[in-house]
Amino acid sequence: MSEHLTTVAHVPVDTRHFIGGERIASARTFTDVSPIDGTPLGEIARGGAPEADAAVAAARAAFPGWADTPRAERARLLGAVADGVEKRLEELAVVETHDNGALLRSHRRGVMPRVAHNFRFFADRLLRLEHEDFETRGHTQHVSWDPAGPCVLITPWNAPLLLATWKAAPALAAGGTVILKPSEWSPLTASLLADIATAAGLPPGVLNVVQGYGPEAGAALVGHPDVRRVSFTGSVPTARRIAASAAAHLTPLSLELGGKSPLLVFADADLELAVDLAVQQYDNAGQVCLAATRILVEEPVAGEFTHRLAEKAARLRQGDPRDATTDLGPLVHPRQREKVDGFVRRALEAGARAVVGGPPGEGRGAARTGGPYYPPTLLTDVAQDSEIVQEEVFGPVLTLQTFTTEDEAVHLANDTRFGLAATVATGDHERARRVTARLVAGTVWVNCFYVRDLRAPFGGSRQSGVGREGGDWSFDFYCDLKTTVSAPNGWTDHA
Repeated sequence: MSEHLTTVAHVPVDTRHFIGGERIASARTFTDVSPIDGTPLGEIARGGAPEADAAVAAARAAFPGWADTPRAERARLLGAVADGVEKRLEELAVVETHDNGALLRSHRRGVMPRVAHNFRFFADRLLRLEHEDFETRGHTQHVSWDPAGPCVLITPWNAPLLLATWKAAPALAAGGTVILKPSEWSPLTASLLADIATAAGLPPGVLNVVQGYGPEAGAALVGHPDVRRVSFTGSVPTARRIAASAAAHLTPLSLELGGKSPLLVFADADLELAVDLAVQQYDNAGQVCLAATRILVEEPVAGEFTHRLAEKAARLRQGDPRDATTDLGPLVHPRQREKVDGFVRRALEAGARAVVGGPPGEGRGAARTGGPYYPPTLLTDVAQDSEIVQEEVFGPVLTLQTFTTEDEAVHLANDTRFGLAATVATGDHERARRVTARLVAGTVWVNCFYVRDLRAPFGGSRQSGVGREGGDWSFDFYCDLKTTVSAPNGWTDHA
């Protein structure tokens, strides 16, 4: 076997970059380790400025041909990529579970089918993309979407392939060429996507993958003068650095950042439904930007709600994510576990109480020991201005506070620097209408959670992001919109 191939659960994965239709090695590598048990998965090419330059050059060279490719042919090729994802769905699911520790059953049933859907949706949307012409004093105004150019897409580790294709599918559909930089903590399925795209017939240079660390490969990409769009999902501090770098060339940005979303539970809510919604926030070991980690409960039902939630959270089974009976797998990396544990310990020192969970081995609930596993945790007695309430933990840690009035609930919900999402549990339609209108959030769910339609805009308010993607909003970002105004006379062909 080639020194540049690694095998993960019998699936061969190339550990090199994919640039201009070819596999490119680097002089340096980094070790990719599975969070499940610490097993090294492979030595991954560690790119920097030279690889970034080569990838942008390849994307720039491929751009004119791809931009001129008829919409129907671009859509057909994206459909072929979706077919390839579906054919290799099991392989993608298994590799990603080993790489980032998320549940295998989730990858099989939901995540990888959604990856294929991303390509099919934007292929179909491309064929329907149009704006009605309008008249102004007899002049015809026509709106068109012109492909912008090479796009740099930087994706996180919590849902590697799903979020990569959420960006790549519309960028490619829009006629842009792509340089994908996955997280160094979960790089493997991006490499498999390059294989799938090649097999589907995408021309060389249309989709490129550069592996490596953010300060090396990522920084070189976002600051490149030939890049026309940058889309990033990740943390606020990293987004600030990306924005500063892109500003030198006024490169347009789409930023989907952190969250500290609330779940508002009113006394008129279906309490069992509300508890189920709260338990869902532990999904993917809490490593979900949209997670409603701040539970706000109206006082008359707070005691019963807390009791039911604690019981259900304590019953969640933590362990090997490949096991179909596991509810919570590991955090993605030991450093992430240390970060989460630090948040919890500081909260307890500040007076919080762990109703369930807390630091492993301290008598607050059973948890798997060793590795980056952290038990589902529920903290009460937390102050609104405390770190645990104001800062994103990105782990299986929820806080619970109470409120007495609707106004207080809205105030607490909005009282952070974030505004990514919110969830409301209530049995009153009018209350739902009033409250959702006042919440600062890019997405609000009422009596449900994580229902997403690709036709809808997605993004955050405040420090949860800049811009919106999804549906036609994605094309608005990855294209240059053009208005062509034609006079009613002056034609010589009289056709």
